[in-house]
Amino acid sequence: MAKQELNDKNKITEDELDVMWLIHNDPKMTQREMADSLGLSLGKINYCLNALVKVGFIKLGNFQKSKSKIGYLYLLTPRGIKAKLEVTKRFLKNKQLEYDKLYNYLNE
Repeated sequence: MAKQELNDKNKITEDELDVMWLIHNDPKMTQREMADSLGLSLGKINYCLNALVKVGFIKLGNFQKSKSKIGYLYLLTPRGIKAKLEVTKRFLKNKQLEYDKLYNYLNE
């Protein structure tokens, strides 16, 4: 597999980054709570989680919520933690460049 193909496979979206930050802050958060928090559909959250599991950025575990229900625990993997930080830095850098560009347009 070419290096570019591998990089494209591991590229995460802004929505997936948001999901990773939610998991970082509360690994026991349900998909419905994630959807409500981010204003996304439940299906979109499920899609993001599956994509993050597939590339190895999060792992999924069961935990007992009550005697009659089994829930899920989402955990960032070491690889996921590294990716989250790298993508966050890149996102902030891009936003700063956008801000600078707009600022220059307005002040010319």
